[in-house]
Parts: sequence; C-alpha cells; structure tokens
Amino acid sequence: MTITVGHLYPDYLNIYADRGNIAVLAQRAALRGHELEVRALGLRDPIAAGEIDLFYIGGGQDREQALVAHDLATKADALHQAVTGGAAVLAVCGGYQLLGRSYRDVAGDELPGIGLLPLRTIAGRRRMIGDVLLDCSWAGETLAGFENHAGRTLLDDGAEPLGRVVSGFGNDGTSGYEGCRQGLVYGTYLHGPLLPRNPWFADRLLADALARTGGASDFVPLPDDLERQAHAVSAERARTRGGRL
Repeated sequence: MTITVGHLYPDYLNIYADRGNIAVLAQRAALRGHELEVRALGLRDPIAAGEIDLFYIGGGQDREQALVAHDLATKADALHQAVTGGAAVLAVCGGYQLLGRSYRDVAGDELPGIGLLPLRTIAGRRRMIGDVLLDCSWAGETLAGFENHAGRTLLDDGAEPLGRVVSGFGNDGTSGYEGCRQGLVYGTYLHGPLLPRNPWFADRLLADALARTGGASDFVPLPDDLERQAHAVSAERARTRGGRL
C-alpha cells in the first residue's frame, strides 16, 4: 500500500529536527512493505480532497509561525473535510498551537487557528524547557520527548489530553496535561524528534493512515531495541528533572 503524507510547511516549521518524524514513518512503513509518499504543502499550495492519509505539521519560531498562520487558515475547510474523511493529523509545538482556535503572543497580537483541536494558547514570558515523560493511559504506553515553549495551551472543558505529565511542564506547567487528541488528530509540544524514541506512536499513526486507505494495519513487530533504549534514556532524564511551574 502507498500511504500519502501531507507535510505542511516543511520549509518553515522544522525546529529541533521535527523533520525526522517523517523519516521514521517512511522507514517503519517500508519495513512492513508499504511506501510513504510525502507531499510538501507550502504557502498557497492547495490540499487535494481525499488524497492525503496523514497530515504532519512541525514546530517553528514565532516568526515562522506567524508567516504560515494566515495561509493555514485558508486551508482550514479542506483540512476539516480531510479529517472528516478519515485522515489523521500529527502536529508538534507551533503546529499544535495553530490547530487550536487561536494563539496570542506576548505583545497581545492574535494569530488565527483552524479549530481542529478544542484549545487556545496564550504566550507566557517564561519558557518551559526540558525532557518530558507522559502517561498515555488511552494507549497503555508512555511518551518521552523534549519541550521548549513559552505558550500556555489551555484545553477546553472535557477535552482529552495526549497524556498526563509524569515529569516536565506539559501544556501550561500547572494542569498536569500535555498535548491533546481528538479522534485521529494528535497535538503535542514534544520535539526531539518525537517518533524515533516512541515507535509505538509512529505505528499508531501509520495504522490510522492505513485505515483510511482500507489497508491492513496488523503490523509485524519490529526489532525496536535501539528505540526502546532511546525511550528509556529520555524517560530517565525526565524523571530526574521533575518540575512544574
């Protein structure tokens, strides 16, 4: 099967090696006999209805985030239609913020979001930096990664986080939540990149994407010894860090 990934703004949103997430998806798909076709979707590029199985948007500095926000708003209807049609979405950091309703910077200026996730973000003056460990009880797994953000992301009442913070700051440094998930849309602050040290999550995204194509997702397990070691190292760094605001 061919899995088609729409990589939103790869030239602008690729901080902390976020592009590495695409490389992991491609390799893990290939090892199962699937091809990953990656389409770069930049400024003013249209989204072809029904052709994308998985969308990916990474993180960037405030300047790059502002550059893409208004263009992303023009793609909002197409992205909502794609998600309704079964496409999955992974958004990291700045991309995660733009999937909510809005992002207000430290000067009080507000960038539009596209409302795929039930949240809003307000910039703070203190950055939240370091290793993070999450308990994702919905999957029976943990996620480990690295956060570096000033945004305080506030989930709507009843919204489901990606995970509960075992160690680190998470969405806002106080709620104990990190990220958000709604259906097949996943948002998080975790960089690193995220997927090399969390292979179960990479496989979850591939399975979501394959479900849209009608392909089987009963994956043969891969020899993830190195990936598990990377996860363990990151998780231990997070545990020794501790920390909330």
